[in-house]
Amino acid sequence: MSAETEQTLPPQTQDRQPGRETEMNPKPDFEPRYPGSGRMRGKVALITGGDSGIGRAIAVLFAREGADIAIVYLDENQDARETKRLVESEGSACIIIPGDIGDAAFARRAVEQTLAAFGRIDTLINNAAEQHPQHEIADITPDQLERTFRTNIFGLFFTTQAALPHLGRGSTIINTTSVTAYRGSPDLLDYSATKGAIVAFTRSLAKKLADQGIRVNGVAPGPIWTPLIPSTFPAEKVAKFGADTPLKRPGQPNEVASCFLFLACEDSSYMTGSVLHPNGGDPTES
Repeated sequence: MSAETEQTLPPQTQDRQPGRETEMNPKPDFEPRYPGSGRMRGKVALITGGDSGIGRAIAVLFAREGADIAIVYLDENQDARETKRLVESEGSACIIIPGDIGDAAFARRAVEQTLAAFGRIDTLINNAAEQHPQHEIADITPDQLERTFRTNIFGLFFTTQAALPHLGRGSTIINTTSVTAYRGSPDLLDYSATKGAIVAFTRSLAKKLADQGIRVNGVAPGPIWTPLIPSTFPAEKVAKFGADTPLKRPGQPNEVASCFLFLACEDSSYMTGSVLHPNGGDPTES
């Protein structure tokens, strides 16, 4: 980072959402930082938004720890194929399932395809999301509001509803919320609202499923370098992304994926209804 300009990244944008990891400069760091120890051996993880960014880092880390992976994504086919290759290079099996989780019928099909391939689901990662900044609340159209809630909240509900009958004692659900749920974001009103709803959903579902032995937790990342960033913000904002955190930089996906692994495995066996905060030191109320 340049001390004079607070620049953390090269200025860049992408002209459509979802963004493509193949077009980012520099590429996000997704590689696990340590050898696997079998913490997910014999498990199956279904990851929405698993083609790139945080989802890719989770998929590769879980694979290194022994899990087979089902990746759900919208239409980023090149990124998804690369993540599949990376998972398989760790010695695990992987299927990729394109489609819109905001469609309840597709969410059911994604779960059915996972079961057909692997026979079980042990961990559900609800990670897919979209965001569309607007300076004024009046500029948030009904269509944008519907899209944001349909992906971020409806899709999470639909996927959870479809997967839940196939989860057993010891299974885990982990939902990706955001630092914006805690500190707010004046230009991401609808997105922040969905992420706050995810916190409430996580805590409520955790209480609902505790008697069944299914743990439900969340992760609230701060500014993480993923395809969502250059596909959302103008180049000048991307260039200073993460500079306003105490650590003065954006986080990398592999700095977040370890939170998901902790919550998915027995290391966190006495945690449910909790949220972890990999956010570069941004103060929040947890």
